[in-house]
Amino acid sequence: MLEHMGDWKRTDYCGVLRAGDIGRSVVLMGWVQSNRDHGGVIFIDLRDREGIIQIVFNPQTNREIHEKASALRDEWVIAVTGRITSRSPETVNPNLPTGEIEVVADGLRILNTSKPLPFLIENDVRVDELLRLKHRYLDLRRPNMRDNIVTRHKAVSATRNYLNRKGFIEVETPYLTRSTPEGARDFLVPSRLNPGKFYALPQSPQLLKQTLMISGLDRYYQVVRCFRDEDLRADRQPEFTQIDLEMSYADENDIMSVVEGILKAIFEEAKGVDIPVPFKRMKHEEAMLRYGSDKPDTRFGLELDEMTETFRDSGFQVFSGAVKKGGIVKALKLPGKAGELSRKEIDDLGETAKSLGAKGLAWIRVSGDEWQSPIVKFMSDKEKDDLQKKLGLADGDIVFFAADTAYIVNMVLSHLRLELGERLGMIDQGRFDFLWVEDFPLLDYDHTEKRYVAMHHPFTSPKEEDLHLLDTEKGKVRSRAYDVVLNGVEIGGGSIRIFQKDIQEKLFHTIGLTAEQAREKFGFLLEALEFGAPPHGGIALGLDRIVMLIAGASSIRDVIAFPKTQKGLCPLTEAPSEVEQSQLLELGLKLDVKEKDK
Repeated sequence: MLEHMGDWKRTDYCGVLRAGDIGRSVVLMGWVQSNRDHGGVIFIDLRDREGIIQIVFNPQTNREIHEKASALRDEWVIAVTGRITSRSPETVNPNLPTGEIEVVADGLRILNTSKPLPFLIENDVRVDELLRLKHRYLDLRRPNMRDNIVTRHKAVSATRNYLNRKGFIEVETPYLTRSTPEGARDFLVPSRLNPGKFYALPQSPQLLKQTLMISGLDRYYQVVRCFRDEDLRADRQPEFTQIDLEMSYADENDIMSVVEGILKAIFEEAKGVDIPVPFKRMKHEEAMLRYGSDKPDTRFGLELDEMTETFRDSGFQVFSGAVKKGGIVKALKLPGKAGELSRKEIDDLGETAKSLGAKGLAWIRVSGDEWQSPIVKFMSDKEKDDLQKKLGLADGDIVFFAADTAYIVNMVLSHLRLELGERLGMIDQGRFDFLWVEDFPLLDYDHTEKRYVAMHHPFTSPKEEDLHLLDTEKGKVRSRAYDVVLNGVEIGGGSIRIFQKDIQEKLFHTIGLTAEQAREKFGFLLEALEFGAPPHGGIALGLDRIVMLIAGASSIRDVIAFPKTQKGLCPLTEAPSEVEQSQLLELGLKLDVKEKDK
C-alpha cells in the first residue's frame, strides 16, 4: 500500500551526514539502492542527490517496520525516520563518505514503487547509449551523471559570480532572429503572422552583443543557448551553451585576463583545482609549425619538424614531387619508441593517414647505426646528414614523414601525434594545460568557392599594420583573433571586432559580398556602426566542452541533461516528430518528403 509523506518533512540529505551527527533524529527520503537481509536484520542503502547512507531495520527495535522493510525493492521511493548511530568498527565502510554511521529506523513510509530497471543505477554499468538516453531520468540517477550535472551548475554559478564582480551586465538576446551566414546551417522557424518568412535560431548572439556595445552597456555577458544544424560528433550538439561576453574599450590583453579569471574561478569551484595564470601564448603560425594544429595539446612533446628544404630536390619523388606542387614535407619523431610499435601497427598508422587524405606515410626506424626503411635507398648522403642534424636520430627512434599540401600534412601528423601520445602513455591525463593561440590569419582561401572567406567570422578586426594588404596580399593579413585551448580542445574563441563602417564594408567586399548583399544581411549592423560605435571585442567559451574536460567525460552528451544523439534525435521525447496537417496549413507550408527520405 503506497503512502503519502503526510506531516513528515525531510531534515537532511543522506549523503551529507557524518560522525558529528551521531545521536540526532532524522527524516530521510530517497531511493532504495540495495536491500540486504543479514540474519533477520535488514540493511537498506538509501540514495538521494547527495549520496548514500545505510538504514538498519531491526526486528527488536520495531517488528512492524521491519516486516514492512522486507518488501522493499531497488528504486522504490521511501521516507525513513530514525536515529543516527555509529557503525561497529568491523562494519565501517572507508569507501563511503557516510561509512562511519548508519540510521536505525523507527519509521518507514513507502511513497512509490518501481518497475524492474532496464539497467542498474551504478557508475560502471555498460549499457547502450540509446537505452540510457531513452531512460535519461534513470541515467541521471547514476552518481557520476549526477556529479556531472552538479559540476555544470558550479561552473555556471562561478562564471556569473565572477563576471558580476567585474562589472558585467547579463543581458538576454532573442532566440527568434534572422538568418545570417555564420558557417553552418540555420534552424529555421516559420512565422505564422508573416507568411512565407522565417526566423532563424541564433548560431551565436554575435551581432546583437556588438549592438549592445554600441548601445553603451559596455560590459555584457550571457550564458546562452546557440543552435547549429550541422553533422554531429562527440563534442558537438545541435543546441549548445556558451559563456558569451563583450567589452568596450578593451584590447586582447583585457579580454584574455577576464577569461583567465573566469576559468580560474570555474576550476576552483567545480574541480577544486587552482590553475596558474596567465596562460601561455603562442602565435598561430608557430602552433601550425610545431604541432600542425591551431589547438595543440601541449601536455606532451612529439613536436613536428619542417623538412621541406631538405627534400626539395630529392631523388625520392614522393617528397620532391609534393614540394614541386607547392606542398611541404614534415617529420614526427618518437624518441626511443621504435620497439613499442610492431610492423603491423606501423602499417595501420599508414592506413589511418590514407583515411585522412594522405597518399601514404613514410617512416624510418633506427636500430643501432642502421636506418631501416623502404625509403632510405632513395636518399642522398647529404639528405641523410641533414636529416640526422635536424632530428638527432638515435638508436630506438622511429620517425614518420608526410608529404602533401600543408593542410593534409598538418592534419595527418597532428592526428597521429595525438593517437601515438595516447597509445604510448605519454599524456598526463590529470593535467590541465591552457594555451592562448593568437594572430590567426584573417582570411582563408576556399578552393571550392574560389574566394577568400573569413577564418573566424567577418566581424573580426584585421591588425592595423596589415590593413593595406587587403588590396594586395589578402592571405597575409593577420587578425586580432584569439582562441583559448585546453588539453588540445578549443574551449573558446573571440576577437577584437571591426567598429568602423568603412573597414567593415571593405571586409564584406573582400569575401565576395556585394554592397546590396551586405546591406540585405547585415544592414542594421552597418547602420549602427555610423552612430558612434566604440572599439570593442569579446569571446565565446564553450560551456559544454569545459565541463566535459573537468568531469573527464568522453562526450559532451554526458554533461548535458537532455542531449541529442549523433543524428539529432531525442530518444526520451522522440523529437523531432511529425506534426498535424492543420499546423502546416496555419503556417502556409506543404511537405514534399518522399517515404524513403523518412
